[in-house]
Amino acid sequence: MNSPSTIRISIFKSFFMMSIMATLISFVLLQIYLFISNNEGVSLSLSIFLTMALFFILILLSVYFGFRTSFTFKGRIDDITTFVTLLRSGKFSARLDSYGHDELGQLADELNQLAKYFQEQVKSLQRLADEKSELAERAHGAAVMEERQRLARDLHDSVSQQLFALNMLSSAAYKNIGENPDKAEGIIKQVAVIAAKAQGEMRALLLHLRPIDLKGESLREALTILIQELKEKTQLEIEAAFDGIENLSKGTETHMFRIIQESLSNILRHSKATKVKIMTEKKAGFVTLYISDNGKGFNLSDSKMTSYGLQTMKERAEEIGGYFQIRSKEEEGTYIDLRIPVG
Repeated sequence: MNSPSTIRISIFKSFFMMSIMATLISFVLLQIYLFISNNEGVSLSLSIFLTMALFFILILLSVYFGFRTSFTFKGRIDDITTFVTLLRSGKFSARLDSYGHDELGQLADELNQLAKYFQEQVKSLQRLADEKSELAERAHGAAVMEERQRLARDLHDSVSQQLFALNMLSSAAYKNIGENPDKAEGIIKQVAVIAAKAQGEMRALLLHLRPIDLKGESLREALTILIQELKEKTQLEIEAAFDGIENLSKGTETHMFRIIQESLSNILRHSKATKVKIMTEKKAGFVTLYISDNGKGFNLSDSKMTSYGLQTMKERAEEIGGYFQIRSKEEEGTYIDLRIPVG
């Protein structure tokens, strides 16, 4: 874009060329007049003098009007430049003075309308940000409340009932340990079984409550730590191979980690499995996740078995554009397949 100084020089050039053209045209017209009228009273030298005088008058006028026009034009250009700088700095409340109905005036009016539009958009964005923050707080509160209610329900349905059973059985074993040792031994065996089950339930709940944040670790590192913890704290035989999960987006890593975490929690709580297999790989533009166990399985048409945990995994998969599929059959284990498109 030309600078104001360059534009001023261009205006001076235009007025100067107009002066030269006007002078030449005047000289030619004067000579034609003298030729037609045969006016010998006017000599060639006089006509040249008159033409030069006209030329100097036009030059002076061109300098005057050129300077005046360029000064006004430069001032308006400077105002527009300053106004654009203010807009770029975020001062959308600024406005340009009206220049009339010429091209620069129309440009000033358009810029004022643009500034007004930006100002309204900023207000709208701020309002949306406030509403989003409020909605996020409400959603977080609702999610926390829902999670608390679910955990309370799970604790009541499983661990608390098992602890009550342990209390009753241990009391019965204590009463029979002297009078009927065989009966007491059978009761103690039941206590051991229920205690082991309660321990598994608690481990599953603690696993579910594990923070989602990977704490700066890669997905592979976080999964390796998770698998190692399960091997140390449970009797599960876990086979794991994590390939093709490098350079995934943060959201994809978080959701994949949470899906695997949720599936392991379900296995610990419901499947009675002894072996689990977890595999990931990347091929044909997809990252695939495969999870299987040799547990008791379940009927997919049973709404109680497919209610919360599996639905949550399915929703997480859909949030990252993945395709989630689960297959299960009673006494034949459960199989989960997940495909996530990646660039």
